Amino acid sequence: MPTPAVLTPAARGAVRGELLARAGRAPDALALFAEVSAQLRRLLPYDAAVWRATDPATGLMTAPVRTENTDKRGCWDYWECELFDERVNRFADLARARVPVAALRASTGGEPERAAIYRQFLRPRGLHDELRAVLRVGGRPQGHLSLFRARGRAPFSAAEERMVAGLTTPLARRLRSYAEPVAGRVDQGAEESVRNGEFRGGGVGRDEPGLLLFDADARLVSANTAARRHLAALPPGPTRETALGLAVPAWLHGVVLQARAATAAESATATADTGATTPTDTADRPPAAATAPRVRLRTTAGRWLTCHASCLHGADGTPRSTAVVIEPAAAAEIAPLLADAYELTARELEITQLLARGLGTEGIAAELFLSPHTVRDHIKAVFDKTGVSTRGALVGKLFLEHYEPVAAAGTLRTRP
Repeated sequence: MPTPAVLTPAARGAVRGELLARAGRAPDALALFAEVSAQLRRLLPYDAAVWRATDPATGLMTAPVRTENTDKRGCWDYWECELFDERVNRFADLARARVPVAALRASTGGEPERAAIYRQFLRPRGLHDELRAVLRVGGRPQGHLSLFRARGRAPFSAAEERMVAGLTTPLARRLRSYAEPVAGRVDQGAEESVRNGEFRGGGVGRDEPGLLLFDADARLVSANTAARRHLAALPPGPTRETALGLAVPAWLHGVVLQARAATAAESATATADTGATTPTDTADRPPAAATAPRVRLRTTAGRWLTCHASCLHGADGTPRSTAVVIEPAAAAEIAPLLADAYELTARELEITQLLARGLGTEGIAAELFLSPHTVRDHIKAVFDKTGVSTRGALVGKLFLEHYEPVAAAGTLRTRP
């Protein structure tokens, strides 16, 4: 790939402004990744890239995912290394770092061999360096970015790290905004179901959980019809074909690997508690997530799904397979995403949820030990942030519209 022409500071500023402007106009996350990538290449050269949306509560990869100039198996090898072997620049660590951006060669003092991702992913593919970033806002990760340079390129510089760091918050804010619901039809009786905490979307057969079973090698061995329907409704991205004729998305493979990593972490903890291991045994083992994975995903029609997984054990206690469930999300699971999208405070979200339960001002005040005047002030602030003027419209916008939306016309989709 040719090196971009050297830009003056003024020209670089103009390109950055164009990048952010196009990001602001992108209709969905996949389109945003494509638009930003096209402009980012004008600012710094790279030969391959992976853009991922993440669940802000867990930081786990979700849909959509965009790959550029990577082989079909690349996403699988990369994420398996990240979860089981990597200790350098882990995304989970970057999400908590003061600056959520790091270049591999700079981080290892010019010795990238110290990183598992270099040994197992970059070097076999002729790649020389990686710059990775967590796109975060409000302390929550909304996406991940991996940029790669091929052998013969200069390593990513400190100036390039700073430039990417300056984009992480505005891009994360835009990714977060995609949680806002689109206008659509609400099934009769849906509002009452939301108040009872039971509503999971409408339509005959659409609430059935999708079930998938993966073997000990993370290969898909079984899936029901609902799982196929839910997967078909999600944005396109890198997939791997299976013997069942069902393509497994990269994010789903990541969920399966995360479940196995969580099980491995639990086993290691149990072994350590029995005194059967020594610190030396675990010194080189990367930290793994100790909780079962759970991610939220938005379909191309705007409906929300949740996906969670856990390992199944044999009679001897050994993990044998992984069960995955994909199902329509409950209102309570989506509320935090919507609160983030509209930048509601914790108190404003709490009051909004009580409104959805049907409580009036006096009831909310009694529930939260606030004055009615304070409650009204909070409700007014929520109205201003969400662009509604009545309580009914607020409940409909935050808790109902995303269940039965009309697919937006002209949604941009790209093929990685």
